[in-house]
Amino acid sequence: MLRIVKVNSLYIGIEENLLSRVENDLAMLNILRFDLLIASFSPGHAVGLTSRTSLGGASARYTPESSISSFLQGSGHHTTKESPIRIVSWLFISLRCFHASRELWARRKNDDQGVGLKTQKKGKFAKRIKKPPVDAPYVPPKLKRITKSLQDKTIDIFEGMTTVELAKRTGQSVITLQELLVNLGEKVVSEFDPLKIDVAELVVMEAGANVRRLHSNEGSEILPRPVVVTVMGHVDHGKTSLLDALRQTSVAAKEAGGITQHLGAFVVSMPSGAAITFLDTPGHAAFSAMRARGAAVTDLVVLVVAADDGVMPQTLEAISHAKSANVPVVVAINKCDKPSANPERVKLQLASEGFLLEEMGGDIQVVEVSAITKTGLDNLEEAILLQAEMMELKARVDGHAQAYVVEAKLDKGRGPLVTAIVKAGTLVCGQHVVVGTEWGRIRAIRDMSGKLTERARPAMPVVIEGLKGLPMAGDDVTVVETEERARMLSAGRRRKYEKDRLRQIMEQRTKTDEPSEDDSVVPERTEMPLIVKADVQGTVQAVTDALRTLNSPQVFVNVVHVGVGPISQSDLDLAQACDAYIVGFNVKSPPSSISQAAIKAGTKIMQHQVIYHLLDEVGNLVVDKAPGTLETQVAGVAEVLNIFELKGRSKSAGGDVKIAGCRVMDGHFSKSSSMRLLRSGEEVFEGPCTSLKINKHDVELVEKGNECGLVILGCNEFQIGDVIQCLEQVVRKPKLIISDNGIARIECY
Repeated sequence: MLRIVKVNSLYIGIEENLLSRVENDLAMLNILRFDLLIASFSPGHAVGLTSRTSLGGASARYTPESSISSFLQGSGHHTTKESPIRIVSWLFISLRCFHASRELWARRKNDDQGVGLKTQKKGKFAKRIKKPPVDAPYVPPKLKRITKSLQDKTIDIFEGMTTVELAKRTGQSVITLQELLVNLGEKVVSEFDPLKIDVAELVVMEAGANVRRLHSNEGSEILPRPVVVTVMGHVDHGKTSLLDALRQTSVAAKEAGGITQHLGAFVVSMPSGAAITFLDTPGHAAFSAMRARGAAVTDLVVLVVAADDGVMPQTLEAISHAKSANVPVVVAINKCDKPSANPERVKLQLASEGFLLEEMGGDIQVVEVSAITKTGLDNLEEAILLQAEMMELKARVDGHAQAYVVEAKLDKGRGPLVTAIVKAGTLVCGQHVVVGTEWGRIRAIRDMSGKLTERARPAMPVVIEGLKGLPMAGDDVTVVETEERARMLSAGRRRKYEKDRLRQIMEQRTKTDEPSEDDSVVPERTEMPLIVKADVQGTVQAVTDALRTLNSPQVFVNVVHVGVGPISQSDLDLAQACDAYIVGFNVKSPPSSISQAAIKAGTKIMQHQVIYHLLDEVGNLVVDKAPGTLETQVAGVAEVLNIFELKGRSKSAGGDVKIAGCRVMDGHFSKSSSMRLLRSGEEVFEGPCTSLKINKHDVELVEKGNECGLVILGCNEFQIGDVIQCLEQVVRKPKLIISDNGIARIECY
């Protein structure tokens, strides 16, 4: 007998004697393919055929020769022309059952070809509808193992280099780099196709190496440009005063503490009509990175040396920066108007440092000047222009600009502001740029006097507005074609920066975890967390480096966060979370609400305008936080004048005891201290004091000049004339030392 059974939206006929064998499978709604697949019904039209309806309930006989209509009529159901019944097959097929997942059933249940039917083609199955391919997630190509040598290597790239050249420099295969290019959205036709320099940088960063861009001037317009001069020298030797005399301003009088603490850039129009771009660098030891940046972007260094002080530590450092940057030097001996000035001594000191001056047969020009009386300024200008003429300074003026970030700060109204000097090309307002890991579209360009300009040509210092974030001082400004390329290049640099940072952390942890012979004797250091806020990015770096010099074996100065701008509520929240001090340098005082909240929370805020005062306060905090070291000191010295013996009366009272009658010659004696017995300068015995008396009265302390009797536990070897020392354990704190050149350090004992 045949029964019609519904499985989801499909109705199939099953012989009654087979139904019991497949009931469980039907209940589980798995895909079942049987012989005698009779008819399929559209889900919305099978009226009267429900899961409870048994069309074969009347035990209607069914044979292959009978029609489906007569079969249904025999079951009590009538069909019409609009019947939803569709004949699928009249053939008997051998019994087969297929079990599959519900997902496969749901995908195929509406298939017009039916489920599991053979086609008329012998040995072939019905062709199924092809589904669109699923977009698989991108799997980046597996690069060769990035070695430490590649991570520390800097690869030169240029516009138009091929994939083959890039593969040779990175050590990766051409196929791997082509897969990276496809991932970056680049069309790859041949490994000899020229690449954009931005794309080449992204590929090299993905390979794990550092990048240096090389720009060709071939086919470009090359024109003479102004000279860029960096003024360097020791602190308080008159660098800013000399520049004030040249441009007839009074910047030095407005600076906090009378010292320069920022890297300034400006253009000076000389009396001869020539324009010179000057960079004024700080002279304090804490601003070494600023001086290095100034030497990196300059054409010429003017080394200012005070005629009365002579060559000082920062003078030597400036000489070192100039030599490492391979930059010519002009020496300006300042303060020649002072009575104590001795220019000849300065010249001899410079000669001893390897500076061969012109009057000694060398090629370094020396000019004697005075910023106060403004004497010798014409000679200084002439020396600078002569040196610039010998160098034949020229630069490309067309094409994308190359610029160097001198300083960066955050302005409340205008956002991130970047002070940069254009090295080549022309920087145009509206261009998309990438500066370090930050990107943006140039919204405005201003010269150093604050006037808006549309273009910036080589050797021109400008302030750029429009970046999305604050870059680091010393970053390069890179012009790109589109915003999409700027975003991509910025993201790639961020990934590279984060990888390098994590690698350095892991290397540092590996070094820290390595066992050392001295690990057992080195005490655990006390941590002093700091949050540093300053007015500009370069100052943040300088202050952070200066504070880290205050690290000592006992206290670890941990700078947990740095930032540019005023102290905010988020800084206070972070300080409370990690129990940190807040250091503000050259920033405005926080609002009263933040100050009161800091006092209530017990968070100390230190604000300073001068680096000397900041290092002094933080250094004293480090000293106070240091646990110190325990030292044994001689608190008093006494001479044994007589010896008394006290006989023991019982075992419980103890045995015989010898008492030393002494006179305190120096210091004081304390009962809680330890005593050391000396005879002829050599130690005989050392032990704790168990009894200290004056005239048979117990006392805790005996001052100088008094006589007393004392007992040392376990000591019975007193002799008249012996010396007894009173020993005390004292905690000795570290000491803050600030040298003449401004370098601060903590000295532990």
